[in-house]
Amino acid sequence: MKGFGVWLKAVVLAAAVLSPVAGRAQYADPAASSAFSIPQDHVIQAEALHKMLQGGAKPLVLQVGSHVMFSQAHIPGAQYAGPGMQAAGLQLLESRVAGLRKDAPIVLYCGCCPWNRCPNVGPAFHRLTELGYTHVKVVYMPNNFGDDWVNRGYSVETGG
Repeated sequence: MKGFGVWLKAVVLAAAVLSPVAGRAQYADPAASSAFSIPQDHVIQAEALHKMLQGGAKPLVLQVGSHVMFSQAHIPGAQYAGPGMQAAGLQLLESRVAGLRKDAPIVLYCGCCPWNRCPNVGPAFHRLTELGYTHVKVVYMPNNFGDDWVNRGYSVETGG
């Protein structure tokens, strides 16, 4: 399976290099647009976030996908921060975290599509780390928000 992961990273990298990038976030390293570029110690499972949100101290949860998806259903207390694959989305994300301590706990998620194709979480994560935020986690959603959050019975909010 390890060989498959290397192959998939190469395919994602090639797609990032060869695809049109108009309106998309740009990085010196095109692989930074991939969810696979997020270090494992910055990835959190949906179940772990669900438990964390039941507890006392809550992180700032930001959805970095489409606004339509956010309006339909989102993690309770989450705020919309713009699509991470677009420059305008990254600007919205930056304005949302402006004024936060650099060590503030922040959790990003998208859930638009399977993790291996998500165009939003990689750029959003990397932008926050470039800005110096040190406690950024990304929710691993192998399939999508519906399968990996809603269908597990975790609560949601609508609107926004």
